[in-house]
Amino acid sequence: MFDAVLLDLDGLRMASPLRPLLRQLHADGVHTAAVTTSRNGRLWLRVAGIEPLVTVVVDGADGARISLPAAPDPAMFLEAARRMRTHPAAIVVLGSSPAGIRAATAGGFGLVIGIEVPGNGEPPRAIDADIELATLSGLDLAGIGAPETAIAQPRLLTGPDAWTLASHGFDPAHEGLRESLFTLGNGYWATRGSQPGATNDGVHYPGTYFAGIYNRLVTVVDSVPREDEHLVNAPDWTYLTVARTGAPAYSARSAFLQEHSQRLDLRRGLFEVDDNYADGEGRTTAVSSRRLQSQADPRLAAMETRIVAGNWSGSISILSAINTSVTNGNATVDSMLAKTHLQPARAVPAGPDTVIVDVQTNQSGLAIAMAARTRVFDQNGGPVVHSSRFVSVDGLSGIEITCMLTAGEPIIIEKTVAASTSRDSAISRPSLDAAARLERAPDFAALLARHTHAWGALWSRFGVKLPAETPAALAMNLNTFHVLQSVPVNAEIDAGIPARGLHGEGYRGHIFWDEMFVYPMLTLRRPELTRQLLMYRYRRLDQARAAATAAGYGGAMFPWQSGSSGREETPNQLFNILDGRWMPDHSHLQVHVGLAVAYSVWQYYQVTADDGFLARYGAEILAEVSRYFVSRASYDQSSDRFDIAGVMGPDEFHDAYPDSVELGIRNNTYTNVLASWVLARTADALKIVKSLDLQDAAAPWLPGQEEMRHWCHVGQRLRLHFHADGIISQFDGYEDLSEFDWDTYRAKYGNIGRLDLILQAEADTTNRYQISKQADVLMLFYLFSAEELRSLFEHLGYALPPELVRRTVGYFLARTSHGSTLSRLAHSWVLARSDREKSWSLFSQALECDLSDAQGGTTREGVHLGAMAGTVDMAIRCYGGVETRQDELRIHPRLPAELPRIAFQISYRGQPIDIELDHDRAVLRLHPGSARPIHVHVEGIRKTLHPGAVFETPLRK
Repeated sequence: MFDAVLLDLDGLRMASPLRPLLRQLHADGVHTAAVTTSRNGRLWLRVAGIEPLVTVVVDGADGARISLPAAPDPAMFLEAARRMRTHPAAIVVLGSSPAGIRAATAGGFGLVIGIEVPGNGEPPRAIDADIELATLSGLDLAGIGAPETAIAQPRLLTGPDAWTLASHGFDPAHEGLRESLFTLGNGYWATRGSQPGATNDGVHYPGTYFAGIYNRLVTVVDSVPREDEHLVNAPDWTYLTVARTGAPAYSARSAFLQEHSQRLDLRRGLFEVDDNYADGEGRTTAVSSRRLQSQADPRLAAMETRIVAGNWSGSISILSAINTSVTNGNATVDSMLAKTHLQPARAVPAGPDTVIVDVQTNQSGLAIAMAARTRVFDQNGGPVVHSSRFVSVDGLSGIEITCMLTAGEPIIIEKTVAASTSRDSAISRPSLDAAARLERAPDFAALLARHTHAWGALWSRFGVKLPAETPAALAMNLNTFHVLQSVPVNAEIDAGIPARGLHGEGYRGHIFWDEMFVYPMLTLRRPELTRQLLMYRYRRLDQARAAATAAGYGGAMFPWQSGSSGREETPNQLFNILDGRWMPDHSHLQVHVGLAVAYSVWQYYQVTADDGFLARYGAEILAEVSRYFVSRASYDQSSDRFDIAGVMGPDEFHDAYPDSVELGIRNNTYTNVLASWVLARTADALKIVKSLDLQDAAAPWLPGQEEMRHWCHVGQRLRLHFHADGIISQFDGYEDLSEFDWDTYRAKYGNIGRLDLILQAEADTTNRYQISKQADVLMLFYLFSAEELRSLFEHLGYALPPELVRRTVGYFLARTSHGSTLSRLAHSWVLARSDREKSWSLFSQALECDLSDAQGGTTREGVHLGAMAGTVDMAIRCYGGVETRQDELRIHPRLPAELPRIAFQISYRGQPIDIELDHDRAVLRLHPGSARPIHVHVEGIRKTLHPGAVFETPLRK
């Protein structure tokens, strides 16, 4: 059976039974979409009186906003499927125009029905549609089963083992997802796993992104100019096409494509594509490629393409170019914003096989240079006779090669690219640096060997070893892989961690609090990486101070969304794709991001005891964040309590009280408790710094004694709220909000993660209800152990008995929509001891959130890096029970039944440690070396261990 119906209105508008059919589908709860190339599609539906009966509309106006082809095209149909969050194979398409029917068939939709509409010109041909009907009258979709060739379930990316992610067949609906998951990178730059030679055509989206390369553009929306900063889509270095001379280029969208497969080798960081073609005259050709983005030399990338003619010989043409005609168009919600970030490129040849391309961003003035070398070899590595010429046309600058292909004899095209930007250090000019690097670059085989060795070193440090038969093993390796690709492990860069990695343009490449979920995975393995990333925040501390001052507060107010300079990049409007309208965005009220930065500073120090960092940078961040929250706290003398108002908690569904004109809520529990903790840790940090004599005592940020006393008072008397039955309240007044009708909305919409968009489209608001997008109060149980949290509540003058914890957890679990990939992660952690079965279920969903595209099509705009890193971290710190606190390494495992054993390596205070855990024992093996002895606490046993020691102990049942 099918789940949804898509109507191609180009032609069907003259079908008189359309209204009764839509009414019946609406009554049956079937989702419907209307697609038309007309820019007035919504107006026509409104005039016809059927707009309320249609779930999703994609018309010509939408197509123009997100750069879809103007003619009937699979891209428009696939966009409608994505908005309905339904796989094309589960959708019935009704159409009348032959062009629309062909587009639906090409898009891989489950059943395509052609309707003959009188007066509509050429009737649909049965050869194009699965079924041809003379009229809509009497059409009973409930009685139509899927054709034998239709795919009943969405095709998932999987692999033959825990180290290979693979896909088979060309699937336009999932191409964007595949491109994100097949992305290669090294923290300096990354490239989406698009088909070589592809362009942004509504199905493919080539994208290359450099860490820290942002640009601002102004767009007029509703007559109001707005400036937005984006991570820039840089020139596409992978552009390479192959064609029989005089014929169209081979491509995944070609009618001649017979077989198409893609593989990502996670162990080596290698992306491979294999295509087999057979043209109308029976000529067969195999084109395969493999590419890498070097971890050994982060500014190099390479692609090797192998071409074999199966049963013919003749001339072929190869175009190896850099495509500079790229814009930002990957994020649907940004489709109405200005997209062109690059000035016209300058391209010059540098010898018979090399081209150098220079571009510059049109506002930030950042230069990007790429030098590309293309060479042709036979299968033995010998030269191939060929002709070549430099071309530069329509944004494509490169080398066009013509050579003879002999049946059964492969030729190899080797393309090597070096990149450089004006943000790099120790260079004269990016183009000169790129050219010099390319000249030194070896052949593909040598690059691959170095690259593989570098990945091997990373896996030995970061790999989490699960049993090979465990279904979670592939997802664990994939998540680890993508986090490491997004972090500059072998390059010094002033950049943060974009929430969607370097994999797409979701959230415009901005940095959020998601970094708090990434740091632990890095800190326990390569702590210097966390230090480098925290320096991104420190370098923007003055901007955070200026933001606080401008808002009338003291200290430093870090932005909810950060980009190049550290200013607040959060837009004041969000485009709601459900109703095609702009809605207010007040998420800049989430000032708790500063507490997350401070929390990460202290956790880094606990693992490393890096006194120099704490004295020179960390303590200053802690002090300024403390100063900011103290300045926001107002004192109620009658109760001797402090209140913090006008904020927004992590749940993101409450930015004001119902019907209030004032923004923000009062006393968000997460914010107040974490502020109290930060104030206490700031006092600890300042004591340490004072004892080290590494900091100038006259530093202007240092608090005086009177200020410290006030901070201590605030930290002990911030107000928390509780419901009448004792449940910890999310904020003051949360209990007074209305309960939400979860069952009705699940039945109506299916996926209700983004209730903010759904209710806004219904002229309602989440502010009215006891609902959360993600963990808010429960985030405290994610960040702190029960013991720590109980101590924090007591520090504030409140009790936290175990039964209250259980009731609070149950209360908020029942009221969370899981509209964020971080939500299931946090809730899984919270349940790890009390309900391991439920914990594992939520963990598994979080672990595979991008593999399954759990957010309904958002992975095509970039992976969810916080959830990816958080699940890897959870395996270690939650299920593995690793904790660093009070100068001890604590290990208290809680492995679920589905995880029989686990092994990983950590680095604690300079001491590498191999840890093996199963349900019966724990083994710690300290690497030999010169590190200082460490204190460990395993299952109630305290030991001081020296380098080279092995400690094994049974675990309590």
